[in-house]
Amino acid sequence: MASPVRRLCSSSKRIFSASVHCQSAAAARRSICLTSVRYKEYYWNDRSDPNEKTFDKILIANRGEIACRVIRTCKRLGIRTVAVHSDVDSLAVHTRMADEHICIGPAPTSKSYLNMEEILKAVKDTGAQAVHPGYGFLSENTIFAARLAEIGVEFIGPSSGPIKAMGDKIESKRIATKAGVNMIPGHDGVVEDVDSCIKYANEIGYPVMVKASAGGGGKGMRIAWNDKECRDAYRLSKNEAASSFGDDRMLIEKFIDNPRHIEVQVLCDRHGNALWLNERECSIQRRNQKVIEEAPSTFVDPDMRRAMGEQATTLAKAVGYDSAGTVEFLVDSKKNFYFLEMNTRLQVEHPITESITGIDIVNQMIRVSSGNKLLHTQSDIPIDGWAFECRVYAEDPYKNFGMPSIGRLYKYIEPNHINRVRCDSGIQEGSEISIYYDPMICKLVTYGDNRQAALDTMVTALDSYVIRGVTHNIPLLRDIVTEKSFVAGDISTNYLPSVYPDGFPGKILSEDENNELCAMAVAIYIKDQLVARTFTNQSRIPMDTNTPKEWPLVVNQPDGKSVLVKATLTDGQINMDIGGRTISLSSDINFSTPLIETDINGNHRIFQLSQRIGGGKYNLRFFGTVFPVSVMDEFTSEMLEYLPERAEADSSTQITAPMPGMLKSVSAKVGDPVSEGQEVCVLEAMKMQNSLVAAKTGKIKAVYFKEGQTVDEGDVIVELE
Repeated sequence: MASPVRRLCSSSKRIFSASVHCQSAAAARRSICLTSVRYKEYYWNDRSDPNEKTFDKILIANRGEIACRVIRTCKRLGIRTVAVHSDVDSLAVHTRMADEHICIGPAPTSKSYLNMEEILKAVKDTGAQAVHPGYGFLSENTIFAARLAEIGVEFIGPSSGPIKAMGDKIESKRIATKAGVNMIPGHDGVVEDVDSCIKYANEIGYPVMVKASAGGGGKGMRIAWNDKECRDAYRLSKNEAASSFGDDRMLIEKFIDNPRHIEVQVLCDRHGNALWLNERECSIQRRNQKVIEEAPSTFVDPDMRRAMGEQATTLAKAVGYDSAGTVEFLVDSKKNFYFLEMNTRLQVEHPITESITGIDIVNQMIRVSSGNKLLHTQSDIPIDGWAFECRVYAEDPYKNFGMPSIGRLYKYIEPNHINRVRCDSGIQEGSEISIYYDPMICKLVTYGDNRQAALDTMVTALDSYVIRGVTHNIPLLRDIVTEKSFVAGDISTNYLPSVYPDGFPGKILSEDENNELCAMAVAIYIKDQLVARTFTNQSRIPMDTNTPKEWPLVVNQPDGKSVLVKATLTDGQINMDIGGRTISLSSDINFSTPLIETDINGNHRIFQLSQRIGGGKYNLRFFGTVFPVSVMDEFTSEMLEYLPERAEADSSTQITAPMPGMLKSVSAKVGDPVSEGQEVCVLEAMKMQNSLVAAKTGKIKAVYFKEGQTVDEGDVIVELE
């Protein structure tokens, strides 16, 4: 094994800027400085000694955007990289960004990215001196860290002791209590079975949080408000924990209703130094998974920030922590904060901390693992501006705020042309979103001098993000970042169900916005009609040489209402009368790019023509949401009134798959009676388990799938008589 000690190359002095994903293998290898960051040199506050020791080669035991993120810092430092991949990831962006790549197994994570033996073999075969685990997978696996130590390879993260202590939520609570960290009331120990869980829940008092001892990322945890929910929460969370972490031990604690979720980034070395890199607000969540984060928090004042930071670093020192990590707190309305857990790894949302501190956290992890001291002191850690991160997922936001979606990205353009935008992704146009891995598409980060500036940039970035081929959650993200409570900073972990009590309905357009949508649809329709009348490169005379000056049209709006529109073309402008309001916009609409940017009565608007269906029917993305609009002449509109309406099929007798996934269990049998709300099967998708129940009381007529089989969205699994 080569010595891990060498001198940093001169390239380490270059300032790294947030890179975009690569379009080809060649571009991937030379993509060090592709950037959308024009505001400032991104890691302006990062520190290292050009003469300090570091590694020659690092293997990244992960995939997707986090593997790309680590590779980019390694390229800046002149460190060679090795990517591991499953067979379905052989052409993934991270495999082509790395200097070397090696296949470690088939698609299922248990046979590839969680296959410790194959990854260790890859380490030996490639001569890697260190392994960066990213987050998830083996990032908090003490056995993996110990096995690497046995063969003289550095684990870029904390040593196995702190991972074990903090990864076990039961043990971490005991250590935190001893260290004087504020704690949530709960049972001090493992919950052995479902009956014990119900017993402890009643002693603590509902509501309670049932969660996996080794959990994280929102997996293996559920809230229970009564005994029945507690029983279901224990069973589902235990199964989920076994599947995701290989450890099904459960704990239970008081659920603090309507809190904020605020975490503190810590950075420690092996010389007794510990820093806190300020806080991140992570309260916007669905199913205990973060959706939007920001740094700093509007709720935290300087005294509270210092108190949280000091408790976080005290805990880190108490456990002998020596890397980057995150201490998470729940915060009530009176600014009391309670220890939740410590994540002993690089956190998904670390880019927003980098945005306001100017520190490359991945570089500091590598430096610390090489045995170097931190060169910052606490006074060197600033709050420079504000940053937001939106997690863009391949999910349907109209289904429980996000059910996974799969498919191929046939059109994909990140908004990197916008200043102060950073896109951390591991995909590109043509990439496949599959059932095997997390459905994250990108971490979209914006930053600015203040919160409103960063928020305004995020709005523009979301409007300009082009994703086609999968359903995604941009409609929800776009609506949240302009919702009045969020803009005011008045949020909690209960934000989504309180703002959208009946689920996310999509953007609700005002009357003026509806008119603007209609105006754009009319403009596209007229443009189409004019193009259809144009004959290029031909000498024949068109049969109709008269271009209409007036267009009497009917627009069917998304709400089902029809509106009469009178449109005229004058001097390159389309002037319209829509419901008595005059609207003007340019007729020079360019369809060569997916984005349509125009001014409507002085308001700058961004549209996307998501789909041209034909016959004057269009799907237009406006304010993030896709709206179906149809435009037709008056005669066609009159004729449509004579067409019969299609009757909707009764689906109450069918239990269908709400998303693609694999059936973990099927409890229904043909002939069995079921009652309304009774579970008939459990579907696992993207490592999350979902209980599917009967919509009404009846008898099982047919069961079309068995346990272990995969299903697509909309497949009928069970049918009632």
